[in-house]
Amino acid sequence: MRLVCLGLLIALLSTISIAGTQIVFLGTGMPRPDPERSGPAVAIVVDGTPYLVDIGTGIVRRASQSGIKGLEPPNLTRAFVTHLHSDHTLGFADLMLTPWIMGRTAPLEVYGPAGIADMSAHVLAAYKEDIAIRVNGLEHGNATGYRVNAYEIKPGLVYEDPKVKVTALLVRHGSWPQAFGYRFDTPDRSIVLSGDTAPTPSIVENCAGCDVLIHEAYAKAGSALRRPGWSEYLASFHTSAAELGEIAAKAKPKLLILYHQMYWGSSTEQTILDELRQVYKGPVVSAKDLDVR
Repeated sequence: MRLVCLGLLIALLSTISIAGTQIVFLGTGMPRPDPERSGPAVAIVVDGTPYLVDIGTGIVRRASQSGIKGLEPPNLTRAFVTHLHSDHTLGFADLMLTPWIMGRTAPLEVYGPAGIADMSAHVLAAYKEDIAIRVNGLEHGNATGYRVNAYEIKPGLVYEDPKVKVTALLVRHGSWPQAFGYRFDTPDRSIVLSGDTAPTPSIVENCAGCDVLIHEAYAKAGSALRRPGWSEYLASFHTSAAELGEIAAKAKPKLLILYHQMYWGSSTEQTILDELRQVYKGPVVSAKDLDVR
């Protein structure tokens, strides 16, 4: 009887642990190879089903390291890419192949800007010998789980199932012809992710009091000293902490989370927070890899 009750309790606790929406930060870094911060990647996990945003370096290992129910490799089947910069896509081959090797049978579904289909095809072509050996050799791998269905999207509703509705919003990332942020609406939370962007009205419009706004930021302190023209680059491609403060004051999220943070020289993560708090007084946290919110 005790064993039966214990089994029921464990089953109940397991159900509780995956109920609702979790935000798992699989990578909060930038191109600099920081061992504490993997490449940009966020998982929105809804009742144990994961939806990935960006596929930076280390994505599958961070997902396994998280210990979150639903982020086991075979479950990684959907990803939404903000833009095609290398730091946001270097984990593409990993996401295609490692979960397949670990038992995924469903194709990977990837949504992103124009060019994502070509990228998918070329990465698969690069690994055609590996795939052939794994499928036709002694491993007897399945012939479906490495495949990729790539969807080149436009702003608006891009995905919907019973657990989530995903809306793509066009953002401004320098000379990229297309860069997206995303809004996720789940049964219990509304979440907006900026991707890489300079200040753009679409973030405010799509948040509008959302539960969580996840936004990139850079420290203005020291940025002009990095190299000539760097300040002009940042102003066109990214959002300063002070600019983000103004955005958040208009968007009014219940919680602002900083990710994909850029600082250099003597500036730090704390520098970004300090610059932000001079403008914005609402709730804010700075995400680190494997944080769960």
